[in-house]
Amino acid sequence: MSETHLHHVIAQLIPPGSRVLDLGCGDGALLALLRDTRQCTGYGVELDDNKVLACVQRGVNVIQRNLEEGLSIFEDNSFDVVLQLNTLQHLRNTEAMLRETARVGRQGIVSFPNFAHWPHRFSVLRGRMPVTKTLPYQWYDTPNIRVSTFADFEVLARKNGLHILESFGWHEGRRVDQWPNLMASTAVFKFDRA
Repeated sequence: MSETHLHHVIAQLIPPGSRVLDLGCGDGALLALLRDTRQCTGYGVELDDNKVLACVQRGVNVIQRNLEEGLSIFEDNSFDVVLQLNTLQHLRNTEAMLRETARVGRQGIVSFPNFAHWPHRFSVLRGRMPVTKTLPYQWYDTPNIRVSTFADFEVLARKNGLHILESFGWHEGRRVDQWPNLMASTAVFKFDRA
């Protein structure tokens, strides 16, 4: 329920009729929602065979590609909005992908597990890496290459000439606006080029 509810919240951040690129689109559920409720068009990019098949079954345009290869197949400003929801933490070159997102899209929306969420901090204080709903893996078998916080992303955005239009946290199906770096398990940012 929580991910579906977050999809509806993110859909409201995207202007109707937008051309959207969803990086790491999974099974295409968000793109299908955007098509059906916001009249958006576009593509998903996904590597996993089963998720690509799920996209096709939903009628979502999908390109099977490893995001580590970059976005060179897309021209500048090809999309109104580029989505990277729970994708950045899996990439080796996060900064390059963020710059590519800003290059191919007029706006970007990213989300990632917020490592500064208070239960994560408490785990580290106890000398252990956190294992939670948003970081469900042990340190030795996690697909996450990077961990980040609200403050870290704000610094990265400024460094790369991005202007944050909106940011908020997400936790257990609810938006978190007060102290999101401490109280939210997921960080969400909407940005454009400054």
